[in-house]
Amino acid sequence: MTFSGLMTALVTPFSDGAVDEATFRGLVRRQIADGAEGLVPCGTTGEAPTLSIEEHVEVVRWTVEEADGRVPVLAGIGSNCTATAVSTGLQVQAAGAVGVLATAPYYNKPTQEGLFQHFHAIASALDIEVCLYDVPGRSVVHIAPTTVARLFEVDNITALKDATGDLANATDVRRRCGPDLALLSGDDFTSMPFLAQGGDGVISVASNLFPAAMRRLVDASRSCDKATATALNQQLFPLFRDLFIESNPIPAKAAMAHLGLLNNELRLPLTPMSTRLREGLIQTLDRLIDESV
Repeated sequence: MTFSGLMTALVTPFSDGAVDEATFRGLVRRQIADGAEGLVPCGTTGEAPTLSIEEHVEVVRWTVEEADGRVPVLAGIGSNCTATAVSTGLQVQAAGAVGVLATAPYYNKPTQEGLFQHFHAIASALDIEVCLYDVPGRSVVHIAPTTVARLFEVDNITALKDATGDLANATDVRRRCGPDLALLSGDDFTSMPFLAQGGDGVISVASNLFPAAMRRLVDASRSCDKATATALNQQLFPLFRDLFIESNPIPAKAAMAHLGLLNNELRLPLTPMSTRLREGLIQTLDRLIDESV
């Protein structure tokens, strides 16, 4: 199974409007040093909708170069245009990604048959693995477990990122697809119960801040160390909550800027975190630092 354990949904740092290559490479090195088992550039957390295709491919290439084969790179190719997703997929494949994270198309609201045809077209065009991304909170549409099961019959569709927040959905997918589908939580706050019931990993936003702690939580959950997993989950839960109190990655970037990891710079239509909510986030961060999480 290529994709499992702790995988970090990487932010994309900017400086004066441009992608900050040096800072990004440093963030990737930090993730690997602190235990991330996979890297996911150019997803929602990476502000992919506001990256040009050229920037998108460059960010993936930088990730691949810094990873240097030590951890797999799962590159986002989210688009509501199948042809664009295929084209981007071919380019990140050439850049060295071992898989693509293909988002359910947003805004145009395809049917389940449309979803099947969209993902099937992507998988047919690529030689690398495809991870389906079910995130109805952003895409409006939901990839039904029956559709996931149909798609899992395609050889290189090997994983699902489930950001539904619905543990029953994950159970239904597992029941239909069996143990060979890599089932990945797309929400930090569901990581512990998701993994405890047979999930294989998590694509985490919180690990941008505390990768080592998130690795411990994932390891404890997967090994059924309930006491350790519960304690870490409770300790980190305020961070999980605060990182989504405004649209991701607005809080993540505010938090990383507080830790001196990057500039608190986003691309429109995203704007910096509101002052009142940021103050609460900083209190959460400082408390975790005091606790040496």
